[in-house]
Amino acid sequence: MKPRATLNRSSSLGYGINHLARLMEQALRDRIAEHGVVPGQFAQLLALYEQEGLTQNELCERVRIDQSTMAHTLKRMERDGLIERTPDPADGRRALIHLTDRARELRDALQSAAREVNDIATEGFSDTRRDALSSAVRQAIANLEADRAI
Repeated sequence: MKPRATLNRSSSLGYGINHLARLMEQALRDRIAEHGVVPGQFAQLLALYEQEGLTQNELCERVRIDQSTMAHTLKRMERDGLIERTPDPADGRRALIHLTDRARELRDALQSAAREVNDIATEGFSDTRRDALSSAVRQAIANLEADRAI
């Protein structure tokens, strides 16, 4: 069997994607801080922009965050006036999460900031290359999610 090459930062897919994610998070933080939003709230906001009235568990599944982290994040989002929780009429033990008017008003600005960061990260890419990168990332995510399900 041929010995495997040493894994280093420059050849590690995981390191590269993690580094990219950290840089993108920093760039996003710089652009959304003025709105009182932090990157750790961004995935939840995007999911709630797609559909409000989710339970905490449903939101955890959509953004792939564990319950304890989600509980802390939602508490902060509630404190910051971004979400409201209402009792679930189908099950009073659960709460449904809704955006506040303030969060709805921030939607365009927050999404514009995210698009700007994406555009900076893919500057010089053709549309085909940008689409291929997005497709490859989605496939890698699907592969790893399938592996976790085993």
